[in-house]
Amino acid sequence: MVMPKNLYAWTLVVLSGLNLNAGSQSVGDRLRPVSKANLCVTEGAIEPLPGQRLSVNVAKMRAYVNAYTPQAAQVRFTYLGSTPNEAPLASGEMRRQFGLKLRAQDACNLVYAMWRIEPESKLVVSVKNNPGEHTSAQCGNRGYQNIKPRHSTPVPTLKEGDTQTLRAEMNGSELKVFADNSLVWEGSVGPDALSFDGPVGIRSDNARLQFDLESGQPTKQQPPSPGCRGEEPVMGQIEG
Repeated sequence: MVMPKNLYAWTLVVLSGLNLNAGSQSVGDRLRPVSKANLCVTEGAIEPLPGQRLSVNVAKMRAYVNAYTPQAAQVRFTYLGSTPNEAPLASGEMRRQFGLKLRAQDACNLVYAMWRIEPESKLVVSVKNNPGEHTSAQCGNRGYQNIKPRHSTPVPTLKEGDTQTLRAEMNGSELKVFADNSLVWEGSVGPDALSFDGPVGIRSDNARLQFDLESGQPTKQQPPSPGCRGEEPVMGQIEG
């Protein structure tokens, strides 16, 4: 029996979707909750809530998981609107956003998958690459490159009280980002992102949130840093 061309093409699409969902589900199954005790907060504050849930109520928050893990992280978050005090980005732009950090070597070298909330709703992947620079004082807001995806779909427009899940998975230079288990960004972040390495983490700007963070099991132990808040850790110059 010969399958009609249109039916054959449709079957391939369905099977591809099943394979994608199966792969992403297996990654999700390997993720484990990250507690406040396992986060280094280098700017702003994260407050613990019951059941390992966390909250942010400050204009700027930066944190990383205090261990090396596979380059995959997931955050299930409830967006609660703007923070009491808002602050512009280093560029001077006012933006409300929340997202994940990958290969976060330090403040100057890392990959971002950011869910921009306002003034425009969209998912943006950026590589910040500043060879030889490691602190915010050195690189400021230089070195950013927004990466164009091979495939993308719009993320939902967030309203106060909405709950969503954001997951990012990086394999070499290949990155996939999911919103509520739907693939919203897929592509290569390029060779520059492989010139540095570090843990996964989170970032927020002017967004009040409650969230659960998950990452993979630690793959290697990192040496203790001199302090998590207010200074750049020494080990591998991990980013905050």
